[in-house]
Formats: sequence, C-alpha cells, structure tokens
Amino acid sequence: MKKKITMEEKIRRINELYHKSKKEGLSAAEKEEQASLRQDYINSVRANLRAQLNNINIQNEDGSITNLGKEHAAKGSAHGQ
Repeated sequence: MKKKITMEEKIRRINELYHKSKKEGLSAAEKEEQASLRQDYINSVRANLRAQLNNINIQNEDGSITNLGKEHAAKGSAHGQ
C-alpha cells in the first residue's frame, strides 16, 4: 500500500526534480512524476483559494451581509457554469 505524501513532501520532490532536470535531465518516468506532482499542487492551491473566497462576507450599506461564495455560486448556476 502506497503512503499518502503531504503537500510539503510533494513540494520538496517537485524542487528535487526541477534541480535534477537542470543538472542532468529527467527520465520519462520522472517527467511524468513531475507533471503529476505539479498538477496536484495547482489543484491544491485552487481549492484553498476557492475555500477562502467562499468564506468572504461583505456588509452592505443597509447592514445586511452577503456571502460572496453563495452569491457567486448562484450567479454561476444561473449562467450555466
């Protein structure tokens, strides 16, 4: 069974592969690993950013609170997104 690695370990491995690619090049398997790790990292950053943005509340002039995540989701579904 494969151990699930943390994002910190993935970033460390991305950096190792980057430095190796500059010094001596990567094998096809290493290039695939690098691409997969980079995509995992990008997906994680996107998910974290979306979660942060979904938790932003704005107080309107009338004192009501609007949650931007809920407002954006409602607009997105209205436009078929």
